[in-house]
Amino acid sequence: MQDDDKPQLSFNKLLTKNPVHASFLFASQRTGLAFQRTRLSADRTLMAVIRTSLSLISFGFTIFQIFWHLKEEFHKHWRSLMPRILGFILVILGILMLVIGIAYQVRFMKQIRIEREDMMNKGLLPDEDKFPVSFTLIIATLLLFAGIFAAIYMGIQVLKPNINLP
Repeated sequence: MQDDDKPQLSFNKLLTKNPVHASFLFASQRTGLAFQRTRLSADRTLMAVIRTSLSLISFGFTIFQIFWHLKEEFHKHWRSLMPRILGFILVILGILMLVIGIAYQVRFMKQIRIEREDMMNKGLLPDEDKFPVSFTLIIATLLLFAGIFAAIYMGIQVLKPNINLP
């Protein structure tokens, strides 16, 4: 008989046939769910990092752009770089926060996967439990690239020579 041809027993049938096996099966299901809850908790932590870094990046970029356009439109001789530097620093802080958050997420998920595989090898968890790739991690990586692009754009704006200044 192949694995697909084996009759599937329900939890109630297992409970009446062998209570010890049923309690082990129930415990392994609870442990599998605990791993899923831990994974979701790590995703929520990364979402908080994304929210904060997105605020830093967008606020810094907005400050930079507002003062850049104010300088171009109204204050041709205004040479203060402080607001633009503040905006640039906020973008860099947002990028660093994302890098740290992504690194923490990847390290934590590797640790959880190793523990989970170890428990599966010992027979304490069912093999059919899947651990999908985190969609939150993909979004965080895309936001990181957008932040890096914004920082490069801001750096080019500051470093490019301005012909109108004496």
